[in-house]
Amino acid sequence: MFYVICHNIRSAYNVGSIFRTADGAGVTKIFLCGYTPTPPRPDIAKVALGAEKSVPWEKYSQTWRLIERLKKQGVQIIALEQHPKSVFYDKFKPRFPLALILGSEVKGLPKSILRRCSEIIEIPMFGEKESLNVSVAFGVAAYQIAKFRKS
Repeated sequence: MFYVICHNIRSAYNVGSIFRTADGAGVTKIFLCGYTPTPPRPDIAKVALGAEKSVPWEKYSQTWRLIERLKKQGVQIIALEQHPKSVFYDKFKPRFPLALILGSEVKGLPKSILRRCSEIIEIPMFGEKESLNVSVAFGVAAYQIAKFRKS
């Protein structure tokens, strides 16, 4: 099982892109948490191109409660975030079931969420910009993680 948790993603266009990429990477389910917009919305559908209908999703108001529930089910919780304790995404060896948490485009993931994660991974940046768009970063990480899936 490969889950994605979207914590307070503000842009419906990013959510649509995450749905479309999740479909391509074989994500099992997307959890839309906090104020992350949910289907059905024309702005999500415009970018998702139907993936919002083919990828299962659930809405949760409190991300931490979802994380605790998934941990009890044996799901490895991984954050995608720049952090002093992070490892580069291509050095990370995932185990499944796994949930990858994506944070707000502006604020990232709060400490209260990061504390609940077993690992934090990041994508190295070699240019002048400090980060990638959240949906692009998800695509890079999702396909790296998907390489390790056996089914």
